[in-house]
Amino acid sequence: MSEMPHVSRRTFVRGVAAGGAVLPFAQLPGGTPAAATPAVPKETAEAPQTVTLRWLEGTPAAGVGNTWGVPWPQGALAPTESFALTAAGGADVPVQTWPIAYWPDGTLKWSAHAIPADAPLTETYTLTRGQQSPGKTPPVLVTETRDRVTINTGVIKVAVEKHGTALISSILRGSVEIARNLHLVSLRQRKIEDFRSASEPLTSAITSVRVEQRGPVRAVVRIDGTHKRRGTSWLPFTVRLYLYSGAEHVRMVHTFVLDTNGQDEFIAGLGVRVGVPMRDALYDRHVRLSGDGDGLLREAVRGITGLRRDPGANVRTAQVAGTKLPDPATWDQRVTTRLELIPTWSDYTLSQASSEGFTIKKRTKQGYGWVGADAGQRSRGFGYVGGVTGGLGFGMRDFWQRHPSQLDIRGAATDEAEATVWMWSPEAGPMDTRFYHDGLGQDTYPEQLEGLNITYEDYEPGFGTPYGIARTTELTFWALAATPPAAELAALARTVSTPPQIVAPPAHLAASGAFGGLFAPVDRSTPARATIEDRLDFLFDYYRNQREQRHWYGFWNYGDIMHTPDPDRHVWRYDVGGYAWDNSELSPDLWLWLAYLRSGRADIFRFAEAMTRHTGEVDVYHLGKWAGLGTRHGVLHWADSAKQQRISTAAYRRIYYFLTADERCGDLMRELVDSDQTFLALDPLRKIRTEPYTPDPHALSIGLGTDWSGLAAAWLTEWERRGPKAGVAEKKLLATMRTIARMPNGFVTGSGLYDLDTAEFAVAAKTVSVSHLSAMFGQVEICAELIGLVDVPGFEQAWLQYCRLFNATKAEQAAETGADFGNLILKQGHSRLTAYAAVRLGDAALAARAWKEFTSTDGYTDASPWRTTHLEGPEVLNPVDEASWVDTNTTALYGLAAIQNLALIGDQLSS
Repeated sequence: MSEMPHVSRRTFVRGVAAGGAVLPFAQLPGGTPAAATPAVPKETAEAPQTVTLRWLEGTPAAGVGNTWGVPWPQGALAPTESFALTAAGGADVPVQTWPIAYWPDGTLKWSAHAIPADAPLTETYTLTRGQQSPGKTPPVLVTETRDRVTINTGVIKVAVEKHGTALISSILRGSVEIARNLHLVSLRQRKIEDFRSASEPLTSAITSVRVEQRGPVRAVVRIDGTHKRRGTSWLPFTVRLYLYSGAEHVRMVHTFVLDTNGQDEFIAGLGVRVGVPMRDALYDRHVRLSGDGDGLLREAVRGITGLRRDPGANVRTAQVAGTKLPDPATWDQRVTTRLELIPTWSDYTLSQASSEGFTIKKRTKQGYGWVGADAGQRSRGFGYVGGVTGGLGFGMRDFWQRHPSQLDIRGAATDEAEATVWMWSPEAGPMDTRFYHDGLGQDTYPEQLEGLNITYEDYEPGFGTPYGIARTTELTFWALAATPPAAELAALARTVSTPPQIVAPPAHLAASGAFGGLFAPVDRSTPARATIEDRLDFLFDYYRNQREQRHWYGFWNYGDIMHTPDPDRHVWRYDVGGYAWDNSELSPDLWLWLAYLRSGRADIFRFAEAMTRHTGEVDVYHLGKWAGLGTRHGVLHWADSAKQQRISTAAYRRIYYFLTADERCGDLMRELVDSDQTFLALDPLRKIRTEPYTPDPHALSIGLGTDWSGLAAAWLTEWERRGPKAGVAEKKLLATMRTIARMPNGFVTGSGLYDLDTAEFAVAAKTVSVSHLSAMFGQVEICAELIGLVDVPGFEQAWLQYCRLFNATKAEQAAETGADFGNLILKQGHSRLTAYAAVRLGDAALAARAWKEFTSTDGYTDASPWRTTHLEGPEVLNPVDEASWVDTNTTALYGLAAIQNLALIGDQLSS
């Protein structure tokens, strides 16, 4: 055997302790991890004294506060470490810090940080260990009574109700009430084909309110409830309100779960509505709606421009600017005496019906006709209604991307206007969630397997239901002291569409040992490396452009990508069974996140972020008997009957969570801790079993690949977060690792019988059952993390055996395990397993084999075209740049293999 220098655990997982077994968390009674003094590892890493942070897209135009995460090497920082933050130029910045993950020895793994809304906006910041500056910004103050939570940011005061329909009863700026009665609205419709069918309005009903964070820089309030009317209840929701010290805004993260089967009741509208007191004269009231780019519709409720008689240039200029008009006694009196004859425009609607177009219309009041104002392509989804003494800015992120969406302003000429942000526009008609075909006679498993053989769709009656899927939307509400100038409003609109994000640099992320050490910063130092980097860029750029050219947008679709192209029609196979929406098949989520971690590219971050928001919500069930399972790829995101751990896996959410400390993403991963229970509800192998099988809670058949890796990812995340189920998660994780290690063929065994009570696998006989899919849904990444974290005797050996043998010869497989693995595919994607084994074993021959598997087996190679072809009509509907040789399975695996091979054995790549 050819040898490389043996790579220690500390070197392999940068900064991770190498000496001896890593101890599990100390336990309190009941299995809760203790915050006691951690065990000191024999060898500890040194934390960098400073970390230079930057804004993802450059210095933002508006300050709104920010939250981000930073990783640290094992053994370097105490769990209670404090930090200080300075802006470029040396100014102290108040920073709130809290831990979001720990290493098994108890030291700090990930810290989260927040800065105030009025923090100085500089290109970079320096984070250092030490005492934070108290700063000049008053802390955000949270007071709580039996009925209400009140949050004071120092600029606004927000009253959150614990009962009733209003999530926020009032927003005050000083003594001025800017907004009131913020609540959720929905429209339910029973018939979808008959658009004359009346819809039933429902509104939010609060069931619980909990303060999750109390400052001093950042406060978070969670509100749970449902939509109700006359005893009817549907669409359970979770809303989080985020308020930062010095802020004049409230950020809202809204999640609803679809608790209908999608066949006999439909969402005809879903939105957030808020009242806005109107105090000013009608000519001092203003409406603003954002259009393309920085475009704004700027109107007054009673306009005094364009009249037959001119009130005066200074009057007209003031109204367009949104400032208080001079006393009407100073105007041309031919206007002043006829003000009541000028119509007031009370109602406005901006409707984004598709990703390619919005319209704006207005009317004087209800019961009178609408007048078309203008149209455009893509609105940023921001509006304002108010006057010279104050008003409300409001907006929805991903407004045009998540069409059909809508902004309404009603009653601007009355004492109280009403602003509604529609996440589903009522003008679009009811949301169609019905299954798309009648089953085609596939009533039995053999018939369904035949269908799988022709359209790649795994159909089963009753399984194509959206019941339990979810969607999360981000909204922002500004309580403004007066109508802002156009440039400031445009900056707020940009903030809505692209919220600022602080990030740590790739070099620090890699050096910390985060995520198993499977990535390294982009390196173009040799021609061979540069070629791979160019190809990685080509693939991402292609998918980014395909999303735009193929219009992969829409309420349920945005964030996902397609699975396989159809070169004959020059489209992706959007209508062909399992070849349509990808639903995380073969881990494009991980490819994108690792691509970001090593590059720091903002466009990759945003693409991956949208995918995480989609795949964690839409492709996964959150209610019902399949809660905790995800749905395989298909024409509809919920269509396929394969409901599995491989899609719901926390491995696809972890990176976004730790980079942003996003609480909703944290919820999604915590939901999965007990998802081993789903194997009682659904047997993933039910259609292909040759022997009768009844789920037994003490002997559940669970695959050691796609099933266990999904479970392990959830358990690991809960354990390192020290969540409320950390003790249970630790038990399950370590017990399964121990019993997999005891199996004579380890992971090669394929599956095991799992006991829900003990969380152990029964030790199986020496059997061989290997699938090309087993390791391709996060198992590579989770095993790398686990081996770097805990020393479970035999586990690493079992995983390295699988890594060595998957791409080995049949003779080598049979000699070691008793049988060969059959005819396997996805060898390029599995080259990263070979590379991992090469590093852990210090085996140069394995490293050379890994590069050969990467470059000259299956997948993309030097012989691939590595270019696109431009097509225009009449061959295609719209002009596109097509690479018909690209598919998402191959892309995800090429991307992951390239990134990990470069990080692991890049020095073995010939120049």
